Amino acid sequence: MTDTTVNSADQATPGPTPFHDLDAYIALPRITSLALSPDGDRLAVAVSSLNSDGTKYLTALWQVDPSGEAPAHRLTRGLTGESAPEFTAAGDLLFVAKRTTDGVEEEDATPAVWLLPATGGEAHQIASRPGGVDAVRAARAAGTVLITADTMPSATDVESEEAVLEARKKHKVSAILHADYPVRFWDHDLGPAAPRLFTGELPAPGSDQSEASAAVDLRDLTPKPGKALVEGEADLSADGRTVVSTWSVPMGKGAVRSSLVRLEVATGTQTVVADDPGAEFFAPRISPDGTQVAYIAESLSSPHEAPRVTLWVSRLDGSQARQVAADWDRWPGSLAWLPDSSGLLVVADDGGRAPVFLVTLAGQVSRITDDDGAYSGVVVAPDGRCAYALRASYAYPAEVVRLDLDGASSASVTALPGPVARPELPGTLREVSSTAEDGTPVRAWLALPDGASADAPAPMLLWIHGGPLGSWNSWSWRWCPWLLVAQGYAVLLPDPALSTGYGQEFIQRGWGEWGKAPFTDLMAITDAAEQLAEIDEGRTAAMGGSFGGYMANWVAGHTDRFDAIVTHASLWALDGFGSTTDAGYFWRREMTPEMAMANSPHLSVAEIVTPMLVIHGDKDYRVPIGEGLRLWYELLSESGLPADADGRTVHRFLYYPDENHWILTPQHAKVWYQVVSGFLAEHVLGQEAPALPEVLG
Repeated sequence: MTDTTVNSADQATPGPTPFHDLDAYIALPRITSLALSPDGDRLAVAVSSLNSDGTKYLTALWQVDPSGEAPAHRLTRGLTGESAPEFTAAGDLLFVAKRTTDGVEEEDATPAVWLLPATGGEAHQIASRPGGVDAVRAARAAGTVLITADTMPSATDVESEEAVLEARKKHKVSAILHADYPVRFWDHDLGPAAPRLFTGELPAPGSDQSEASAAVDLRDLTPKPGKALVEGEADLSADGRTVVSTWSVPMGKGAVRSSLVRLEVATGTQTVVADDPGAEFFAPRISPDGTQVAYIAESLSSPHEAPRVTLWVSRLDGSQARQVAADWDRWPGSLAWLPDSSGLLVVADDGGRAPVFLVTLAGQVSRITDDDGAYSGVVVAPDGRCAYALRASYAYPAEVVRLDLDGASSASVTALPGPVARPELPGTLREVSSTAEDGTPVRAWLALPDGASADAPAPMLLWIHGGPLGSWNSWSWRWCPWLLVAQGYAVLLPDPALSTGYGQEFIQRGWGEWGKAPFTDLMAITDAAEQLAEIDEGRTAAMGGSFGGYMANWVAGHTDRFDAIVTHASLWALDGFGSTTDAGYFWRREMTPEMAMANSPHLSVAEIVTPMLVIHGDKDYRVPIGEGLRLWYELLSESGLPADADGRTVHRFLYYPDENHWILTPQHAKVWYQVVSGFLAEHVLGQEAPALPEVLG
């Protein structure tokens, strides 16, 4: 075991921590993205903060000094926030925002692309679309911009699209006529508009920068994509001449996979770069010299074989494609080229962390960060001597760091003065390990409250991650253990079978058998944690969301060792789940009908004797509300812990009519933690049931 304790010198909050007060926690600002100027002299970060009435988060852009000498300062102050920071070749900052200059309230404006000049002055709008803009990319060495915008399928120009949108608005029509699949994704409906790619040229540096002359004339690069670009990702070459984008390919019977295509900006000519009936391709990254593209390939899984995720590089025309570092037993997650195009910095889950690896085109792999951090948003300086990234762990939320490379086998990592300080924690983070039934090592993070000891052992909460292909390796504002640690609980965050960062075989152990190795791994690591002197093994609970909620349901039906169970957005009855989730074809690759029935928690409902708190959002499309409704009804009518003679039950159902898979609005997140905390206090601590939040009536 190792301990990771936050250095007291880094603390910014004196006295009680923000985790002791839900309002203080909800109000903590969060860094969400990072951009580096082409000359390497400026870093822009997006910071989300609570609005004045505490009902939503707004994002503003800040500048961070790459040298670490000057403090961060704020760049934007829009009433509805800004997102998607991107530097142009000239050093101007692009972003997407709802702004207007004609007196219309910003909340009613359409998202458009705005430009904040590097030389100073006010931001001005440079590009818009009738249905709004989703994202913008800029060439690193040219004036070309690439814009993604949802567009009505019949639209041939701006005027025709405006006419369709106005007709739907005037007649209050929201109907969508589908001819293909999928029809929705995670938390939003798809259609009738779908993404298209548009390109344009920025005014030359030094030319008239007035608002009227600065507008970019957009050209439709993908006039008839159908749903090919839905949830896609595109990269623009440094010279602005080439785009490489994901491109969805229908497979029949409702299945879809993704290929990669090359688009010539000047002509719109489209060429396939990567296409394989047995794989999908993601995260295209064009090399700085414009000759190659790196990308991630994921094999299509079957009910008996887990997917494999690998790193590939090819010429821009798709020739000479080859897997890089074929013997590396980790899944690449994000890619950033070195300036000389000789290799990439790759982030991959690894043993409860997400470090940065240097992967050369010759296939050599070196881990260059040796801390407990999970890195994201890596960008490399133009001279290749350093890189910048966001780093987080369960000991601190995302912060901006510099990785000094200088050809060394490992990078020196320095935290830069950013817009958000580390919050003080109410405890410490420890690593716990155990051995599964089959001899496989299993590890977890354990967040311990201050003061926990053999004389004052803490009650423990087993918190199971979602995915299931994921890892408890980075800070989560949504799933924050420290709020419960502040109330005296120890929180165990394990990575059981199916977790990433432990090799392909660790994933395969649980593939198609969710109720076996993942369950026994969880019980083994729980046993190990309960042996610690600081843990009160007589007061425990289990909780999880999504796949973690599935596991919570499975745990409820297969052991009575816990005093309470909380299940959020959970899979319950696998006999019907696959045809109602937003991507049913994925589910067909997970399990056969027979496997689904063998692993379905609902079949053990009669064995459930533990009080359960069920939580579900009505707008959840990944795990539809029917799962929560059926779980709730069957708990009341068939579980081994039935209602009393007066119809009262210890089970509870927290229902959100207008939330989705995640509970995202601040006030609803606050209610979530209040209800969860109250439920645990009653059933784990043996306290009198606390009063409900006033807003629940």
